Amino acid sequence: MTGPPRLPPFAPGMRIGLLGGSFNPPHEGHALVTRLALTRLRLDRVWWLVTPGNPLKSKAELAALQARVEAARRLVAGPRVAVTDVEAEIGARYTYDTLAWLTRRAPQVRFVWIMGADNLRQFHLWRHWRAIADLTPIAVVDRPGSTLGAISSQAAVALARYRVAEGEAPRFADLAPPALIFLHGPRSELSSTRLRGGRPDLSGHQSGLST
Repeated sequence: MTGPPRLPPFAPGMRIGLLGGSFNPPHEGHALVTRLALTRLRLDRVWWLVTPGNPLKSKAELAALQARVEAARRLVAGPRVAVTDVEAEIGARYTYDTLAWLTRRAPQVRFVWIMGADNLRQFHLWRHWRAIADLTPIAVVDRPGSTLGAISSQAAVALARYRVAEGEAPRFADLAPPALIFLHGPRSELSSTRLRGGRPDLSGHQSGLST
């Protein structure tokens, strides 16, 4: 890194959703989750945090970081969604390190961590997962085949007393963590794993996200 880490534009008081992942490749499922979060949580922005690599996943099929960032940027359009590789810039390997850095860098921003229900099922395996919940409210978006497993997962049970009703979504970003909410809406069967099986070329020809 030759200069200070670069972040997408932000201002104090903004509600910003954080969608982290390998985006290997990015696809319409990511776009669908983003649209749902923007609308239901009344967010000002969503940042896609393209990770250098997931410690819980093999890197054997992981495309180069810049290729994934560029593919994600081709998929999104409009000022409300930004794609960033800040995790690589700050040398963060784990979500906790990223969130700790972001909350220090932008303490007046109301960040919300966004994850799919499939990720909640293994959330208890993430490093410092309880500390992650203490840093930012967590919005869980329903995914096909993951509903029951997510609700009964170790992390969901541990955080059950902090769960708020879905009807509270418009004010969720204003809640002090820990806070947990489940969002239901249109779902996509797409997954990066399935798309890799079809040997995608990261050309960004999936349906676009315009916000």
